[in-house]
Amino acid sequence: MTDPIYLDYNATTPVEPAVLEAMLPYLREHFGNPSSQHAYGRRTHEAVDRARGEVAQLLGANPDDIIFTSGATEATNHALKGAAYAALERDQTGMQVVISAVEHPATQETARFVERLGFKRVVVEVDRYGVVDLDAMERALRSPTLIVSVMQANGETGSLQPVAEIARLAHERGALMHVDAAQGAGKIRVDVGELGADLLSLAGHKMYAPKGVGALFVRRGVRLEPLIHGAGHETGRRAGTENVPYIVGLGEASRLAHEGLTETTARLKRLRDRLWAHLREALDGNVVLNGHPEHRLPNTLNVSFLGRIGSELLDAAPGIAASTGSACHEGRVSISPVLAAMGLDPLVARGAVRLSVGRYTTEAEVDRAAGLLIEQARAQ
Repeated sequence: MTDPIYLDYNATTPVEPAVLEAMLPYLREHFGNPSSQHAYGRRTHEAVDRARGEVAQLLGANPDDIIFTSGATEATNHALKGAAYAALERDQTGMQVVISAVEHPATQETARFVERLGFKRVVVEVDRYGVVDLDAMERALRSPTLIVSVMQANGETGSLQPVAEIARLAHERGALMHVDAAQGAGKIRVDVGELGADLLSLAGHKMYAPKGVGALFVRRGVRLEPLIHGAGHETGRRAGTENVPYIVGLGEASRLAHEGLTETTARLKRLRDRLWAHLREALDGNVVLNGHPEHRLPNTLNVSFLGRIGSELLDAAPGIAASTGSACHEGRVSISPVLAAMGLDPLVARGAVRLSVGRYTTEAEVDRAAGLLIEQARAQ
């Protein structure tokens, strides 16, 4: 049986062979504990430090500002909860934690949690492209704010947020700026200085490293309470013996992403635009683009097939592995919270499908996938 064409790179990526090769020695012969002082420990400690430098280079950061985590969800939890717990020590309850209406559940649920600690959760609306309204953000920040958390790029529509402008507004009010860069890293430039990030989350499995590893950038001077307490790993910021093989994998993935970023971005955009051109030409007004038409991830195409339910269309096209913004349960169609926040007509949103290309996508696959989608879209 032939595997379907994989167009779900925003959900997860395969592990790059070079990443696996970099990891293997640390799964076999180099097994030492990085905290040990003997040769076995020094060897793995050096590998962790090397990976820290590679992640830092990708982000334009200082290696000492990188904390390794189990993924972007933990990193985001650490950023928001860590800031909140530190603020509690300063008796700063009642301050705002500001997020956008299209954030990942890791951000939304963490913001709900810190609300229980006595902080005020504020959700800023987005426009029809899923982009944060800067005027609404400025109004939200008129009250004392602890932290603002906004994603660099939306994994569902690809829309890019004006992070640097939001960071400027946050800093003018004395607030911290956290950026969820899980979807942007490896596809577009992610520079903590340019973004104005005080904190930034990264996920390995979105950039050809394994699942279960990520990183949190913490700008020097930012006070966070650790989430995990124990021994003094990660300079006391995240207890637990380091997952050396996976950290090495994240480092190698970061190195590859940094070295090939310009070429990667251009190639992904060509594939994405090729797929959209096929669909638009064949289906004319029966397919519409969701998200910003220009300022979006180079690999992401979110489209609605009018008159269809996205999940049903994909079920009828088993030759494609992709994601949908709608689902049908017991005769009722639920639509994506992201598309709902954008104010998309429910009749349009129910037909949404997210198609995300990646490093191993070929033009031939794009052409075949377009043909399968067009065939099913016409099968009314």
